[in-house]
Amino acid sequence: MRLNLRVIIGLIMAAVTLFGYYFNTSKNEVTGETQHVNMSADQEIALGLQAAPEMAAQYGGLSPDTRARAAVEQVGQRLVQANQLNTRTPYKFQFHLLADDQTINAFALPGGQVFITQGILKNLKSEAELAGVLAHEVGHVVGRHSAEQVAKSNLTQGLAGAASIASYDPNSPGSSIAKAAVAAAIAKVINLRFGREDELESDNLAVKFTAPAGYDPRAMLQVMQMLQAQGGRSSQPEFMSTHPDPGNRIQQIQQAIAQQFPQGLPAGLKQ
Repeated sequence: MRLNLRVIIGLIMAAVTLFGYYFNTSKNEVTGETQHVNMSADQEIALGLQAAPEMAAQYGGLSPDTRARAAVEQVGQRLVQANQLNTRTPYKFQFHLLADDQTINAFALPGGQVFITQGILKNLKSEAELAGVLAHEVGHVVGRHSAEQVAKSNLTQGLAGAASIASYDPNSPGSSIAKAAVAAAIAKVINLRFGREDELESDNLAVKFTAPAGYDPRAMLQVMQMLQAQGGRSSQPEFMSTHPDPGNRIQQIQQAIAQQFPQGLPAGLKQ
């Protein structure tokens, strides 16, 4: 009877988790995609603003180079304005250059807080390459990838918890712990897969965002080549990495450029 009760509780938890995920949907006005999210745009903005100081501190704070910081902000805002993202979305975009000159990284927090390190900036050879990096991060914000990840994480963790309760055997606690670990590992793999898909979608959005701002999207290919040269290829299989291999991203970006500009790129783009 106790076993049946645990199974029933587990099934109820799973049903509530699934219901909460699949019935919380929102249409993305920029991408046209219907997404499963469980937070509003205002909540995304507040979360990003709250997390920004801590994230900046992890990379030594903002760069002391005020001219470079202004240049990053200028290029970022040019992308936003050229694509009307300041009116088509509710997000308040800000672009920050971090002091860390050893780490090659760029990331975006929900709501429009975009960061790049001095380490990646010093390896970029043109303004167009900088625009490509920033446009990719803008793609994460516009794609609401953080909100999606939160919803997906809640889904997989909720299902893993339900499975743990339903399968718990008081006569064999070691077996139950192992089952819970397997469930957690499955949840992690699922979320890693979502992360790779987000990266590829952001590459596609970056191709779309750079040209209207006057930048050649092919500069993104040079960024990928730089990442490869700097050790962008992970020693672990791509399947277990949240970022696709730069070599595979090169092919994806080339395909996106061909699809979005079948008649060729506009003339006069900055390279």
